[in-house]
Parts: sequence; structure tokens; C-alpha cells
Amino acid sequence: MGIYNDQFVPRLVNVACGTKLNNPQRERACAGLHGRVVEIGFGSGLNIPFYPAGVESITAVEPADLGWKLATKRLAKATVPIERAGLDGQALPFADNSFDSALSTWTMCTIPDIATALAEVRRVLVPGGTFHFVEHGLAPDPGVQRWQHRLNPIEKVIAGGCNLDRDIRGLVEAAGFEIRDFDEFYADGPKFFAALSLGVAVSP
Repeated sequence: MGIYNDQFVPRLVNVACGTKLNNPQRERACAGLHGRVVEIGFGSGLNIPFYPAGVESITAVEPADLGWKLATKRLAKATVPIERAGLDGQALPFADNSFDSALSTWTMCTIPDIATALAEVRRVLVPGGTFHFVEHGLAPDPGVQRWQHRLNPIEKVIAGGCNLDRDIRGLVEAAGFEIRDFDEFYADGPKFFAALSLGVAVSP
């Protein structure tokens, strides 16, 4: 499983999450990012083209060496400084109140202890800092939810620990964030995988 997760999963994520169909969601999630930004699950840098002008720097948290390697060409085109400075979203190596904004795109599904990771994001944000996210997760419809629960054990094995049925809004609110904007909808594709939560939350 080590080789599979290290060598195959980052390539799978780069392809599956790198489709042009996801670009409008990435652009919406990145809108309003400003100042010093920490990006949880930087992956292969798929958000780089969508950082707005208000961003001063990006601190990338990415555990996969291959993911960072796959980002090489995108990093070369970046218009803001980007530094890989963390490997684990559950234990961010940064002081309290270090960042103005945080970003997570298709990442919260995979972090094993997501509650701890969200607490860490809130800790490193300044008071009033914004957490921007777009994630797939628990669908709004009970029929789709039942399929998500059934398929989740298989998804976790083939997709490096990815969960289909996490309640994204509930998790963000449980971490103490205040939701400022939120949109829940189905993107193109199978509903059990395409139920998206996109929003901005504020660290009080």
C-alpha cells in the first residue's frame, strides 16, 4: 500500500481533480483569498492559476513528494511566492495567527483526523481570517447518502483514504468557524462522488 499511495494516488488525484470541469469551482473557492495564505493539500498545484491578486504568498502543506514534483511546471508559472513548508494538515508547523486566509480543495475527504486538521487551520489563522474550501462529501439526498455509505469502504482503499460521506459543513462549523458563504450542489458525474460543498468560513 505504501508504493500504491506514494506513486499511484498522487497521479490519480492529479488527473481526476485536474479536469477542466473543476476549474469554475476552483476559481470560486479561491476568490477573496488575500495576504498570507496556507493551502492544505496543495497536491500538484492545480489551484495556482486561480490565486487572486490579493494573495501575497502561499505556504503549501503537501505530504506527497510526487504531488509536489508534479507541480513543477505550474510552480514555474506562479506569480506569487510558493513554499512547501508542511507535510501534515493535522500538525501544522506554524505559530498561532500566522495566516490571513486558508484554502482547501478536494482535501478534507482524505485527512484521517479531519477535526484535528480543521482545529489546526483555525489556530494558524488570524482572528477574522477566512477559510475557503470546495470539497466533495455527504450528499443532501438520503438515497444518495445510502450509496455513499455503502461505497465508502471501497473508496477509501482505492483512493488513498478518501471518504465519500463526510459532512463538510458540519465539520467546519464543529471546528468553531462561522460560515459566511455556502453552496451545496451536484457537479457533473455520479452523484455519490459529485456532491460538492463550496464556501467561505471565518475564524472568530
